[in-house]
Amino acid sequence: MIRFEDVSVTYAGAPEPSVRGVDFEVPEGELVLLVGPSGVGKSTVLGAVSGLVPHFTGGTLRGRVTVAGRDTRTHKPRELADVVGTVGQDPLSHFVTDTVEDELAYGMESLGLAPAVMRRRVEETLDLLSLADLRDRPIATLSGGQQQRVAIGSVLTPHPRVLVLDEPTSALDPGAAEEVLAVLQRLVHDLGTTVLMAEHRLERVIQYADRLALLPAPGAPLRLGTPSEIMAVSPVRPPVVDLGRLAGWSPLPLTVRDARRQAGPLRERLATPPPQPTSSAPHPHPQPPTTRTSPSSSAFSRLLRGHGRNRDRDHAAGPPPPEVAVVDGLAVRRGRVEALRRIDLTARPGETIALMGRNGAGKSTLLAALVGLVEPTAGSVRVGGAPPHRTAPRDLVRRVGLVPQEPRDLLYADTVAGECEAADEDAGAAAGTCRALVSELLPDIADTTHPRDLSEGQRLALALAVVLTARPPLLLLDEPTRGLDYAAKARLLTVLRGLAAEGHAIVLATHDVELAAELADRVVILADGEVVADGPTAEVVVASPSFAPQVAKILAPEPWLTVAQVRGALA
Repeated sequence: MIRFEDVSVTYAGAPEPSVRGVDFEVPEGELVLLVGPSGVGKSTVLGAVSGLVPHFTGGTLRGRVTVAGRDTRTHKPRELADVVGTVGQDPLSHFVTDTVEDELAYGMESLGLAPAVMRRRVEETLDLLSLADLRDRPIATLSGGQQQRVAIGSVLTPHPRVLVLDEPTSALDPGAAEEVLAVLQRLVHDLGTTVLMAEHRLERVIQYADRLALLPAPGAPLRLGTPSEIMAVSPVRPPVVDLGRLAGWSPLPLTVRDARRQAGPLRERLATPPPQPTSSAPHPHPQPPTTRTSPSSSAFSRLLRGHGRNRDRDHAAGPPPPEVAVVDGLAVRRGRVEALRRIDLTARPGETIALMGRNGAGKSTLLAALVGLVEPTAGSVRVGGAPPHRTAPRDLVRRVGLVPQEPRDLLYADTVAGECEAADEDAGAAAGTCRALVSELLPDIADTTHPRDLSEGQRLALALAVVLTARPPLLLLDEPTRGLDYAAKARLLTVLRGLAAEGHAIVLATHDVELAAELADRVVILADGEVVADGPTAEVVVASPSFAPQVAKILAPEPWLTVAQVRGALA
């Protein structure tokens, strides 16, 4: 169904091809997962299937790509639309209508399907993806995860023979991700749909794949094999595989179920629970020391101290430090939707809090209230002792900073240097402050680079540097690992741990249960705008089948959360 024949793609101005010598085939009715580190060309391979590469992106494509017998060099994307359905990393760029139901129908209208057929397929898709309650909602009012489900639904309704999906679960909560992946599996098994998908959160998707296509490094040849074969050599792998390698299990497990069957002896060796450290902000589980050096938390901490005082000394002993943020009885209404109600939350210096919950639970709205973007309907929000929605922007940036779900929303200059100059001016910081932070986070990025030419992880790092220029005591992040591979996520963890050690309070909204297990002191779970759980990470996530990390599920009932903890205990 999909055939690559010695394909290389070189973009204009690039010294080397983005991908080189790609040669593989995906037969009809198979789900192939494309894996590899960031920047190896996965999105280029996906774009070549839909014809976006090179017809939209430009560049030179050598070799041959055929889909259902059609050569994508001679068939433009519109001439492949009846065969290929594509969902990119950014759902917002995908939409052409205003409401959910209209968006689901649009692709079928473009293909001239009969109204009766369109109506039936829209209803089927609304039910398949649990979108029925949202059918009349404006797309702009949906959460990021809801928008992602609508984008996936809009390519399902025309019933394409091939689906090309780039990070389809990146903004979905664990339950919604399972629903979407189950739908894809049903299409593959029952209808013979061919699926080629790239996804960084391998722990979610690897068990659904028939085969894996590995791009191990830029320009390296693609390797195709079974999930077990590829995971044995892949530089990117989910925690279950990491744990299996550490424990020496054979065959290497790919699912929690397979791992639990082999985990008995390891549970016995780990019968002593992990030690509980003592600090000013309560840590429910140990933060294992990192050996990563780029960027190093110590160097980053020294850089932060260079343009601000070290708050960590201020609360190293004595009474608990004052709250950085206090939310008391908060309610927020957005139009007809009661987004939040009766929310109580406090954040102290050095504390990291993970907000979790299904899509549309109110996580992003709570972050928006903390940064003053929405006004409380009832209750109060105070950050640094002041209500953020009534604080002047120039003062507010010194109290709280938000890195949004789409980091590019903060980036409007034409160059990295321009972004840094604007950040220094907005924060009232010394010239060069932001650029020094960028140099630590992105050591190889030139001043003249346009932000749109950065990868997802690089844009996130640039947005983080822009926010940190004002040294806000409270740092907010909305889905910070969306689009990041495991290595980029490890670098982000190192930076955030360094910030917490410096005394910054961090509140992050995330569906990444592995991130919460690695980083958070507390987990707050929201449902329908209310707090349903709030406590130490180990207590909250281990008790939840939806939000428990893979290691916790494998080694339950013992309170181990991460491979790093297990490695430290076995050392």
